[in-house]
Amino acid sequence: MVFRRGLFARLGAAERVTQLTAPAGSGKTFLLRSWIGEAGLADRAAWVSVPRGTRDQRRFWLSVADALRETPAGTTLAAAATAAELDGWALVERLLADLRALPERIWLVIDDVHELGSAETLRQLELLVTRGPAELRVVFASRREVRLGLHRLRLEGELTEIRAADLRFTLEEAGALLETAGVVLPDPALALLHQRTEGWAAGLRLAALSLTGHPDPERFAAEFSGSERTVAEYLLAEVLERQPEEVQQLLLRTSVLEQVSGPLADVLRGRSGGERILQELEQAGAFVVSVDTHRSWFRYHQLFAELLQRELRCTAPGELPALHGAAAQWYAEHGYAVQAVRHAQAAQDWGLAVRLLTDHVLDLVFLDGQGGVVRELLARFPAGGQPAGPELAALLAGDEISGGSLEAAERQLALAAERSASVAADRRAHFEVVLAIFRLSVAAQHGDLPVVVEQAQRLLAPAKPADAALLGNRVGDDLRALTLTGQGTAELWFLRAEEAERHLELAVALARRIGRPFLEVSALAHSAWAASFRSFALAVERGTEATELAQRHGWTAEPAVAVGYLALGATRVWQMRLAEAEPLLDQAERALRPEVQPAASLVLRQARGMVALAHGRDAEALAAFEVPGQLKGLLVAGHPATMVMRAHRLQVLVRLGETGRAAQALAEPGEQQGDGGEISIAAAALRLAQDNPRAAAATLVPVLDGSVPVTNCGWLIQAFLLAAISAEALRDRPAASRAIGHALDLAGRDGAFFAFVLHSVPELLKRHAVECTAHAGLIAEILGLLVPQPATKAAEPESSPDQLRPGAMFPGLIETLTDSETRILHYLPTNLSAPEIADQLSVSVNTVRTHMRHVYEKLGAHRRAGAVNRARALGLLAPSPHRA
Repeated sequence: MVFRRGLFARLGAAERVTQLTAPAGSGKTFLLRSWIGEAGLADRAAWVSVPRGTRDQRRFWLSVADALRETPAGTTLAAAATAAELDGWALVERLLADLRALPERIWLVIDDVHELGSAETLRQLELLVTRGPAELRVVFASRREVRLGLHRLRLEGELTEIRAADLRFTLEEAGALLETAGVVLPDPALALLHQRTEGWAAGLRLAALSLTGHPDPERFAAEFSGSERTVAEYLLAEVLERQPEEVQQLLLRTSVLEQVSGPLADVLRGRSGGERILQELEQAGAFVVSVDTHRSWFRYHQLFAELLQRELRCTAPGELPALHGAAAQWYAEHGYAVQAVRHAQAAQDWGLAVRLLTDHVLDLVFLDGQGGVVRELLARFPAGGQPAGPELAALLAGDEISGGSLEAAERQLALAAERSASVAADRRAHFEVVLAIFRLSVAAQHGDLPVVVEQAQRLLAPAKPADAALLGNRVGDDLRALTLTGQGTAELWFLRAEEAERHLELAVALARRIGRPFLEVSALAHSAWAASFRSFALAVERGTEATELAQRHGWTAEPAVAVGYLALGATRVWQMRLAEAEPLLDQAERALRPEVQPAASLVLRQARGMVALAHGRDAEALAAFEVPGQLKGLLVAGHPATMVMRAHRLQVLVRLGETGRAAQALAEPGEQQGDGGEISIAAAALRLAQDNPRAAAATLVPVLDGSVPVTNCGWLIQAFLLAAISAEALRDRPAASRAIGHALDLAGRDGAFFAFVLHSVPELLKRHAVECTAHAGLIAEILGLLVPQPATKAAEPESSPDQLRPGAMFPGLIETLTDSETRILHYLPTNLSAPEIADQLSVSVNTVRTHMRHVYEKLGAHRRAGAVNRARALGLLAPSPHRA
């Protein structure tokens, strides 16, 4: 509409990155589109508009790739860039690889960057900018400053910045803008209008629309004054009065919506033709913007919407409840549950809001991962007043479950059951299902397996015909998958791994079939931990699958996904791949909610304690294996997870030389109905420390013959190692050799080496290597892990830092590694990039790269792989684990 030559020149001469930052209505989009047209760049410019509240990083990057394909860059983009298995980071890397071969300069314009609601997506965008080829020019337009980390480009002179002051129209440009609308003002009137608007593009555009056909434009320009609010209201009145009656009605009635479609507009105004009007308004640039490629959904400019809403409240306040109610019904009928509830609440139809939320609460919380949205909706209900009805009580119970307040949840569930007779007959079956699911959730968090099984059986095999009818359709498949996941999870934390794995596998298959990825992630994550009881390799496979699926959907911070990271991290600890384990455990800890997942939190403490043991920090391990009273109080008495922690604690007391405390703790009756094999293994270690190998061997018999099970092969390896030590002490060398052989067979299958570090038997291993050459390679790997550690005794102080420095423990280094360099060294065997390591350690990328360079120098290596090999040779890192 107006060719802004000065800004066009700045855009044409811009460096690698251009950033336009200005409030709404400043003309950013119009400027960029007109510049592209004037400069003849339409064929070489990829345009991406970011929808409001965008959080799906994969969808965003696919839209970038699609836009680039419409430019000459399309010849270099591989079709695999849209592969379903790629997440946002992988898509960026693929784009960078493909764009290296750009045939000519192209421009990528990203409008409304401030709508990117994911910090991770912004970091990916920063990666594209900093590593993009010289032929790629990137232009950002945003209403506000976003953290894109462009300061380095600013210092290097590669960033062009255009701000609100730059976008203000000059007097000449204001006149040209009015002329495009057919308005010619005398110079004094134009100057006055320009002064009043201060060159604000939206204000000038509103003025131009209002002045078109105005009988007295000079008077209009003279009266265009006052505060921004007054001016905006005056312009709104002028714009509305110039529109036909049906357009005014549509704008006012649909202003109660965040987004509007033609059919929805028709419902709110009681006549057809809404889509045509909206499309015409959008085409005319009258503050209506399409939000989808089909131009079927629209939103109003934020300022325009607020003014329309204020005008509606002033002119027809009595219509608001009916408009919100009609919107609620339309959204409910078309499957937009959250919007339906919000409009029912806005209409203050609390009964409808409760019914709608009850109808969809299971989908939102358990199947779609929108528990936070449900909490937000519940907070909008009026507090106090009459006691909650049965359905609202059930909803409040679900909210208390999510918050970890199980006692409050049980009170609300009891209240809901007590008042259930008032639930309408046609809603009773669904209400009972909601109650059963919430009861199952409470029991699962407590670890009350009998109640979980009772509720699961009721849901999976309903006795009432109404329940059977409900569970026979698609909703029934959803609930069946949810119930199987809940039952399998409870069985898992109760250490019934075989039953848990069977139910969780069924849940995964069903969730995939019905298209419920959030539920699939949850079931997969718990299935990974269940699989670890029989195969660490399978646990890694499932844990990786769960976490990668979560990453693709942006669910990495969800508590359910934490179990997947926990399964991966704990498995890596058993495999002595500690550099990989600790970041995974950190990720699990960030997502875990102890008050909601007490059993999983105990497993995390267990893994942390094992890491401390592997590093020789026995006192730290002892503290980790203590079960906090808060967690213990959330579990039913005698929960099996506490038994495993007790076994670990006994082992550490033995390592610390506190055999008396260990014997006393062992003699104390456990809360469990029967101790597992882990306690027997800890007892055997105690008997050996008491110089009673015969008692130790007898204690291990039921573990070794399988009559007393253990949770995974790592514990069974410990049992065989202790049996070997006992046999050696009893001078039964054949028995010792057989036990060592069994331990090595198990370790070789899954790379489980932790037991050999905990119960170090280097001489037995060396002798076995001579006697049984089949295990020679595996024994060499294990011996590489057995770096001597300073002895730790309860009565002695901790070793000094100098004693534990790598240079003191590992002669052969060119120069001793600092603590920071040692931390970096532990990340080198992983696949993490320098930026990802920096993110894990909360330091800058430059700091990480500096430490990496120093590590290379001190190890006498030139590349990362060489540094890892050298560190393994020196014993600074564990050898590459045995792989099948």
